[in-house]
Amino acid sequence: MTEPQPGPGAGPVFRETTADPRTQAVGLSHLSLELGHLYLEDFEAGPERLRDHFARVVPWAQAARAVAAAAAGPKRARISTCFLIDDYFARFSSPAELVPRIVDEAARAGLTVDYLARESGCAVTGKVPVAEAVAARIVESPPPGSYGARPPATQTGWLANGERSPVMRAAQAMKPATVWQPPKETAARRHSVFLDVELWSDGADGQRLWSCPFLAAVWQLARLGLLRNEGEAVFVPQQRPAAGFPDDWDELPALIRLNPRADPFAAYRTASVLPSRFLPVEHAVRVVLDQLDVDHGALEQVARRSAAEHAAVPDSVADRVSYVFYSGP
Repeated sequence: MTEPQPGPGAGPVFRETTADPRTQAVGLSHLSLELGHLYLEDFEAGPERLRDHFARVVPWAQAARAVAAAAAGPKRARISTCFLIDDYFARFSSPAELVPRIVDEAARAGLTVDYLARESGCAVTGKVPVAEAVAARIVESPPPGSYGARPPATQTGWLANGERSPVMRAAQAMKPATVWQPPKETAARRHSVFLDVELWSDGADGQRLWSCPFLAAVWQLARLGLLRNEGEAVFVPQQRPAAGFPDDWDELPALIRLNPRADPFAAYRTASVLPSRFLPVEHAVRVVLDQLDVDHGALEQVARRSAAEHAAVPDSVADRVSYVFYSGP
């Protein structure tokens, strides 16, 4: 398909419209508020664990809503809530049993779960290998003074926020001994907090297992509306099954809208209320987000729309993410 374009000469200039990159837009709230994760150990702890979690979440969720409302000014703050279930590292229970329990326990605490997601959808959504596509966008930040001796993260599956300690070796002919040196964080403030993140592991059968921190980074990109596949939006919410929830997790969409009146799933900013045991994982998430070449079209869309709404959004993707960690199981 072609369309005429104005040119300097007398006639029009024709251009293939299919050659223009297209980035599908997604709805955006002001805040995506995560009400929790559910893993196998939480399920095995019984319904009291879920009930206790939501009770602890309530005051922090209210505080996050208040902050978002104040930032929105006179306009109504658009806030959506979400909940993530780990069906990637372990399959347990079933959607038919578990989803109603989550919704009911949240309601008991006075909370509404707008969207529910499966963690396996952060690896593959439909036929889109989401995690693989995000991994291909890793652009490592070279530490000062580095000279390329370290294999890239795309080969090793490890991503650091600075310079690792060199491998010690004894003196050899024509080579001096290498003494121990401490690792160095690239953006250290006086002292380093060095972190080396495992992004994946490969089994003997060649099957790749994505790490929890890397899938959590993909989850944050989805909540920020920054995932695209050839310009098409990825992790798009599907309607709640009319016939009820299935018995098999594979039959449940990666992301479903539980509340038909919910604000958009994706948002300018995210906030998550989680037990403190998630802190190391989320530190790793920031290391990953800081070294990704995020889809430029999606970033530009968010920038234009947030500017039009006078909603301040940090340039750094990692700075758009916030947490509350509470003490407890």
